[in-house]
Amino acid sequence: MTGARPTHSETARQWVHVGSGLFALLLRVLTGPQAAAMAVGALAFNIVLLPRLGGRQLYRPIDHQRGFPLGIVLYPLAVLLLVLAFPSRLDIAAAAWGILAFGDGFATLAGRLRTSAGRSRTDETAEVPSGRLPWNTDKSVAGTLAFIVCGGAGAVALAWWVRPSLTPLPPMVFTIAAPLVAAVLAGLVETIPIRLDDNISVPLTAALVLWLASLMTPESLDLSRGRVLTALPWALAINAFTGWLGYRARTVSKSGYAGGVLVGTIIYIGGGAGAWVLLFVTFLIASITSRLGLKSKEQLGIAEERGGRRGAGNAIANCGIAAIGAIAAATTPFAPAALTALVAALVAGGSDTVASEIGKAWGRSTFLVTTLRRVKAGTPGAMSLEGTVAGLLAAVALASAGAALGLIPASTIVIVVVAATAGALVESALGATLEGPGILNNDMLNFINTAVAAVVALALL
Repeated sequence: MTGARPTHSETARQWVHVGSGLFALLLRVLTGPQAAAMAVGALAFNIVLLPRLGGRQLYRPIDHQRGFPLGIVLYPLAVLLLVLAFPSRLDIAAAAWGILAFGDGFATLAGRLRTSAGRSRTDETAEVPSGRLPWNTDKSVAGTLAFIVCGGAGAVALAWWVRPSLTPLPPMVFTIAAPLVAAVLAGLVETIPIRLDDNISVPLTAALVLWLASLMTPESLDLSRGRVLTALPWALAINAFTGWLGYRARTVSKSGYAGGVLVGTIIYIGGGAGAWVLLFVTFLIASITSRLGLKSKEQLGIAEERGGRRGAGNAIANCGIAAIGAIAAATTPFAPAALTALVAALVAGGSDTVASEIGKAWGRSTFLVTTLRRVKAGTPGAMSLEGTVAGLLAAVALASAGAALGLIPASTIVIVVVAATAGALVESALGATLEGPGILNNDMLNFINTAVAAVVALALL
């Protein structure tokens, strides 16, 4: 007879999740290789020994169905990747680990407590249940606040604890401010309604923010202060006006207007007027191609939602990496590289939209990049010859525009086009495999596309 399945305790699982973050205290006395070796040991322990020592009560029902605990495996794997990525800056690894352990753990505990306490008072007729986030009703306001507060506090404490072991000492402003900002942004990412495991998305977001902050120097920040103050009024006015025009023209929704103003302002301030012009041209091309063959797309059920109107998620997904590049261009000593990443991200987002929309409108032979099997237009991850050619032409045109605007040298055009193509291929592969099951949604795929393009462009410089 098969033994009875152990009773699952989510509360116990989360306390183990939180308690495991205390091992980050060891990063003060360990070298990078030693910390990596311990992370490998933890990974092996979770896979081999934990199930034999009563750890199966930490398995969720889905873990029993798939035969292994995905989150319990990804947690030490994420720590291992953090240590390998920052072997000489273990304070960054510790802070990101703290956000993963204390932020994600206490968010779940607080959310469960709030749900249990308020279950009898829930207004079942409300469109959004009480205490829930409008864009993801599976997440609670209390849980998100607990994530930011506990994750931020834990990240600051661990970064401060590890700081004395580093040479040279990181600025104290970094040790305090950077983990707090990372906790806020990781907390917002954690609320995105996708099935990507938090043990991936949370430490990845936190590490990206902390890495960017580590590139900033007092000198570069001093130089950027005047630039920001001078450009801010113009950036807000121009983006508010063009966003309003876009809303009136029904190319963006209300949330898209707000998101567009935010990313547009950041790109204008950080990248300059030329970067904003490239952003505007990219958006214009994407909006026009979204409306090409719209009736046919609507009949087939493959048109963009809201009649092609872009929402805040779309703005952040397509322009978030470019905005990060703009921040880096303004606040770090690496402006040329940052502008290259900015251009690559915008070109990737714009050309991918052109490829997708042209393919859906006029693609005759649509196939999956993973299997080369023919599928109908609009299938997640599908590509077509017509769309691919249109995307390449758009990439060349947008990269050339970036060079003409003085953002990148003309010799970098080919690099940007190659990077945008790489991003599109990765997005198609992930879309074909992970979008259907709901692990990634279209906005996350667009974000990954632009991120891959930026990384490839930097690697090829």
